[in-house]
Amino acid sequence: MILFPAIDLKDGQCVRLKLGDMNEATVFNDDPAAQAATFETQGFEYLHVVDLNGAFAGESVNGKAVEAILEAVDFPVQLGGGIRTLEHIDAWLDKGLARVILGTVAVRDPELVKNACRAFPGQVAVGIDARGGKVAVEGWAETSELSAIELAKRFEGAGVSAIIYTDIDRDGVLKGINWEATLELANATSIPVIASGGLASMDDILRMTRADAQILEGAISGRALYDGRIDSREALALLRGAA
Repeated sequence: MILFPAIDLKDGQCVRLKLGDMNEATVFNDDPAAQAATFETQGFEYLHVVDLNGAFAGESVNGKAVEAILEAVDFPVQLGGGIRTLEHIDAWLDKGLARVILGTVAVRDPELVKNACRAFPGQVAVGIDARGGKVAVEGWAETSELSAIELAKRFEGAGVSAIIYTDIDRDGVLKGINWEATLELANATSIPVIASGGLASMDDILRMTRADAQILEGAISGRALYDGRIDSREALALLRGAA
């Protein structure tokens, strides 16, 4: 069970949004590389990064910040936001990313995702962001008619390394993970699922140690880590103990 600390990039800074609203951004650090190094020092084993501007623009916007992060740390980094072509994927993996996360393109062009999985085995994840159970795209600006489970099933057997499932209605507001929807998705697909959105306190960490949650690959934490609501050392010890 992996606890992924999150770095969300907006205008070159580490921020957290409230319900995915770019106008509701709280800046936590103006040096993303230093923040990444801090997470590594604290004992985390994998970093989750999102280029928020890129998610809206459809191309990399915070590329320099991501490159600085990759130079500052040794642990694996996964990146989502604005990655829409095989060329984008190839370029980022060549720079040292462990895994790319494809979101909007997974809805718009599922064949590209499947081709990417063949070209870059084990290095392609799919981001499924849902509002009211329906998948949202274009930096959450648009909501489709597709359910999260329907989208996940499109990629069964395609070689997707993980699904990052975000409940938008809980993102950045510390309401706790939507365990019902997350575990329903995890049990509906053979692809490993990572929970995202709402992780609020040590109660969520304890919930991750329960037997039914062991189906998950892990969970992503942002605001709760920055706010100190989660003690990184205690959380990591609990999850390693459960494993």
